[in-house]
Order: sequence, then structure tokens, then C-alpha cells
Amino acid sequence: MNRIATVAVHAGREDLAASGVHVPPIDLSTTNPIPDVESGGAAYEALATGGLPPAEGGLVYQRLWNPTVARFESALARLEGTEQAVAFASGMAALAACLTATVAAGKPHVVAVRPLYGGTDHVLATNLLGTEVTWAAPDGIRAAIRPNTGLVIVETPANPTLDLVDLHDVVTQADGVPVVVDNTFATPVLQRPIEYGATLVLHSATKYLGGHGDVIGGVVATTPEWATKLRQVRAVTGGLMHPLAAYLLHRGLQTLPVRIAAQQDSAKRLAEWLRGHELVRRVFFPSGPLVGTQMSGPGAMIAFEVAGPEEAARTVESVRLVTHAVSLGGVDTLIQHPASLTHRPVVSTAKPGAAVLRMSVGLEHPDDVQADLDYALKDAHR
Repeated sequence: MNRIATVAVHAGREDLAASGVHVPPIDLSTTNPIPDVESGGAAYEALATGGLPPAEGGLVYQRLWNPTVARFESALARLEGTEQAVAFASGMAALAACLTATVAAGKPHVVAVRPLYGGTDHVLATNLLGTEVTWAAPDGIRAAIRPNTGLVIVETPANPTLDLVDLHDVVTQADGVPVVVDNTFATPVLQRPIEYGATLVLHSATKYLGGHGDVIGGVVATTPEWATKLRQVRAVTGGLMHPLAAYLLHRGLQTLPVRIAAQQDSAKRLAEWLRGHELVRRVFFPSGPLVGTQMSGPGAMIAFEVAGPEEAARTVESVRLVTHAVSLGGVDTLIQHPASLTHRPVVSTAKPGAAVLRMSVGLEHPDDVQADLDYALKDAHR
């Protein structure tokens, strides 16, 4: 069962038939019975330091471990091709755990390639978690590495301009420094960074993994060594994903390949239409040699530039079917102005253009989305 559509449906559910159930149970227990003091104490120590549940002693407390969360982690690790995964309450909590772990290990320096999600850019630029960042171009990573560099961080396709980064080249330049890849836009359906040497694969699970705009979460797929570090950070900071969120995300994985395929098909049509629109100056949509190799397809995110910032604002305010909102990856099409919203904290020299809009293509019929965009563009440019 190596095909991703099959893995998406069955991963994390292998034991259900033997348990006499058809869908995963939701374990909402905040605390768990402890058989005896000695084994309970040993279990607490193991879990609080990032280990896996021991055979005896129980699960102790939900902040340390939850079976429903563990099912989602197992399924996502299968999809990404990693040995383990660690889930968090949000994508930013997942990133914060990676940064906290590298600072704790005495490696506070981070090399990062822009553009990145605005929240990621903000936490790095402000050094809020004790990191020091060097911003590098994709071909300047090697020169930016220092003895105390703990992580290299890239996002591909990048938010919001869909820039692609050659992951094999990034890992080669990193020369042993762990590489974090934000794979939120691509998902494991289109790209598996671990196959190109990445150490940590980060997702805002809120987006495509959940797929319906009704759950927040983050997850990092990685090695057992890094998973132990991240679980320890999660245990002591309280960043565990809620079990109900884990259930919804695990369920979302079942339809992930089908949703991505349909959304991508619509995005291709809409990107081509936008390229020919008289009121659109430029379209950002993944292309080139990395599409079909590193990525199996371009995905379902589109960015495009209009005449100016006023026209951009009026365009998003004029849509009627498409929703003017941040976030992405859901079943309905969303559009937003990154410079004013998700990338507002980014320094002016790295901020997206003021006339650029970002759109997450949903599952509506593309002709209906096209008609709405055409109306909004013409209304905005009157």
C-alpha cells in the first residue's frame, strides 16, 4: 500500500478492525489512571522528556500524550515518508517548538530564505524566541552558515508569491545543518521534502490537511531524534494539539489527494485565464523544471498583480462568491491582500507588492470562480 491515495485513507487506522470499530475513537481524557506510584512516575518522566509511552505506567496526563493525537501523527508521518511526526496546537506552535529546540541545543542561529509565511518571518525577524536570523538568497545559504547555525528554514512554494526553491540544492548547501521545509502549500500529495534530504517538514495543518476551515493545528514530520526534542518542548510548553482537532485532521487526510487533484485542476484553468485578463498585470503560479520533478504538480494557490493597491483593495471587496479572508486550503475559494494582512509585520523591503493578491482555489466549479473574479476585477478598475 505505497500509493498515496491508499495511504491517506488507511494510515493510522490499521488496528481499527481488530478493535471492533470502523472509525478512530476520540480520547478526551485530560488525566489517566495510574496503576502504581513507581510505574506512573517512570511514565511521567519518559513522556515529559519527549519519550514514547512506556509499556506500564499509563499515559498520565493529556499535555504529555494523547492517543487520538498520536493516530494523526502516525498517519501524517506515513504520508510524508518520515519515521515520526509531532502535532501541535497550531502551525506557529510547531515552528516555535523547532526554534526553541535549536536554541536549547546551543544553536540559536537560523538561516532563512524569503519569502516565508508572514508569521514565520515575524517571529524570526524579532528574535522573540532567542534566535538570530540571517536572511539569505536560495544560492547564498552556504555562505550564511555559522558554527552555531541550528536550522535552515525555507518554504516552497513560498507564501505568497509561490516562489520555488530547489530542496536538493538547499540541503547540499546546508552541509549537515538540519533543514526545515514548510510544506503547507504543496502537502505530501505534491511534494515530500524528506526525499530531498530535509530533516523537518512543517505544516500548518489548519490549511490543506484539515481542508474545511474548521480546525487549527500544526505538525512536524521528522526523525525520531528530532521528534523526541519536539515532544519535550511540547510537553513543557503545553503546545499539544487538542484530540478533537487531531480527529478532524486525521479525517481530513482521507480526502486530501482527491481535494488537491480537483483544486489543482481548477487552479490551472484559472491561472491561464488570469494570464490573459486585460486587468491583470502578472500571475504567480508554480512552473519550471521543479514542477514535475520536486513537485508533482503546481498546486492550487495563485497570486496575481493588478494595477495598484487601490485596485487590489477594491477587487477583494467586490467578490461575491469568493470569500475575502485569510487562510487557505479549504473547500471554498479565498482571496486576500497579503501586504495588508498575513504579511503586514514583514519589513518593507521583503513585503509582497501592494498590488498583489493571493487566492486559494477551492472546489467550486472554476467557471463560477472565474465569473466572480471577472466581475470583481472590472468593478475595481472602473
